[in-house]
Amino acid sequence: MKIKNKTEKPRTHVKSADAMARARRVLVGGVNSPVRAFNAVGGEPVFIARAEGPMIIDIDGNSYIDYVCSYGPGIFGHAPQEVVTAISKAAKNGPSFGAPTELEVRLAEAIITSMPRIEKVRFVSSGTEALMTAVRLARGVTGRPRIVKFVGCYHGHSDAMLVSAGSGATTLGQPSSPGVPEGATRDTVLVPYNDLNALEDVFAAQSGQIAAVVVEPVAGNMGVIPPQEGFLQEVRNLCDRHGSLLIFDEVITGFRLGLGGAQQVYDVCPDITTLGKIIGGGLPVGAVGANATIMDHLAPLGPIYQAGTLSGNPVAMAAGLATLQTLKTEGFYENLEQISDSLAQGIEAAISDVGLRDAVCLNRVGSMMTLFFAPSPVRNYADATAANTTAFAAYFNAMLERGIYLAPSQFEAMFVSGAHHAEHVEKTVAAAREALQEAAKAM
Repeated sequence: MKIKNKTEKPRTHVKSADAMARARRVLVGGVNSPVRAFNAVGGEPVFIARAEGPMIIDIDGNSYIDYVCSYGPGIFGHAPQEVVTAISKAAKNGPSFGAPTELEVRLAEAIITSMPRIEKVRFVSSGTEALMTAVRLARGVTGRPRIVKFVGCYHGHSDAMLVSAGSGATTLGQPSSPGVPEGATRDTVLVPYNDLNALEDVFAAQSGQIAAVVVEPVAGNMGVIPPQEGFLQEVRNLCDRHGSLLIFDEVITGFRLGLGGAQQVYDVCPDITTLGKIIGGGLPVGAVGANATIMDHLAPLGPIYQAGTLSGNPVAMAAGLATLQTLKTEGFYENLEQISDSLAQGIEAAISDVGLRDAVCLNRVGSMMTLFFAPSPVRNYADATAANTTAFAAYFNAMLERGIYLAPSQFEAMFVSGAHHAEHVEKTVAAAREALQEAAKAM
């Protein structure tokens, strides 16, 4: 399927509006994940019909250059032939058995080869499930109850991770959603991202109680926020000093920043790694990995229970394996970095051209980036939430109208794929220049 760009015609969204009206009658809010409802940016979501490469096309026939990429998994763009072929072959053999398959072994071997600090893997069906398992594993291994997480880092929607800060910056968390009992978050401690002093204070006060520190090595769920120089290594050092485990949530960064993930980029070794997104090739997959000593605490070898009927299902395993094999293509990551850098430089130039250098900043790590309507730098959740979301909404809608599909929230990432090329960058930068002018009116 060759998707043609139809941006010359006025865009209409009649069919999408009708689909959303129908969806609201049968789906909660019309969606199956809240951000898709466009509540943060206004307007109605577009319903996608099909996609190829860097392009998506909605049910009204409008096409867009896509920078959501399914929130990260689409590292080759949409419907890459190697992955589609692998899915088709696996599905023909049967989509689920509830029994072991060789594909599980092969995908685990591919992960371990790329991330040698991982010796064993347990596959699950989502990033949320992976983090939930990692936390249980850390508590079971250490015999300690408390988990430290950083404010603004998202680790799925399990009860223990749905927390907001208490009365102080380093207090125990309070439930951030109805339905989460206080007891579920009693042992989750929050500290600001990139704040080593706050983490040191927590360890000083609660050292013998902390099972693990969990962190997105590059924050991707409050917008893209990189770790400050030395931050991750010092978190590693503090965990070692106090006998706590370090969990890297690489659900987003794993295989996106490189074959070895963020832990390779920053040369910091976690005790437990969680993966997702790319290792499913667009299908629902998560994983927990660590050395054999830690992983063997899980059932059936150890006493820590975890199970899942669809864990390691062959279609998802086949998609992930095809993805990881294709990522080893010579020069892939170098080309991805080149096109990502070109896009970032173009947007930076557009920011300067429209006179918003003191009001807008772009954070980028590899093929992940976020345009914040906030003065630079954005280093943590407090900085991110100070951004002008009204201006972002104006920018988002102006970009959408010009055929550029971004995540409908100030606090999400843009993802570049290997299918994006110079012509896509050129069109995106031209659209960004006009959209920034529209956004300036809302500031």
